[in-house]
Amino acid sequence: MTKILTEKEAEDFLEKENFPIVKRKIAKNKKEILSYAKEIGFPVVLKNPSLLHKTEKNAIKTNITEKNIENALKELEKTKPSTILIQKQIQGSEILIGLKKDPSFGHVIAFGLGGIYSEILKDVSFRICPITKKDAAAMIKEIKGYQLLKGARGKKPVNIKLIENILIKISNLAKKYPNIKELDINPFMVNEKHAKIVDARIIFD
Repeated sequence: MTKILTEKEAEDFLEKENFPIVKRKIAKNKKEILSYAKEIGFPVVLKNPSLLHKTEKNAIKTNITEKNIENALKELEKTKPSTILIQKQIQGSEILIGLKKDPSFGHVIAFGLGGIYSEILKDVSFRICPITKKDAAAMIKEIKGYQLLKGARGKKPVNIKLIENILIKISNLAKKYPNIKELDINPFMVNEKHAKIVDARIIFD
């Protein structure tokens, strides 16, 4: 029987497996939203957690401050959310990491630049699991966007070691949970010091 974990459920699952997850909380009303936003500190991200492809459906609001949160909530209400997911805004490069069970090869891991352009650019590298540290390093260098991760146009280079580590952890997760049919992390935000998962989805067989 197929089981699909929502974004919050997927993030909770990954957090229990010691993956780095952004600070987040589900809120039911405006009072809870404002309270938690002040607790974790602005800027924050607001989402309708029940929808996939949030950007296309205008179901995600980024760079929300105390000044514009009221307007952002009004816009988000148009997507008819039952709850709101609040996250700490993370600065960095957007990375895509995926896992898919192939009928012939078993689990295959994917890596590329993430965010809203991932499906358009299709700049992705693949390996059959399990992978080694050498494999992870090669996957990162294979994509055309590697130069952006190294630092371009004055931007600081991201911490490549943190990306390598999470690729290996995802590969090991496939071994621990062979019933994972699909796993999508997009984006995994990485800067020169830190890395956090800010959106995830998992499908189990």
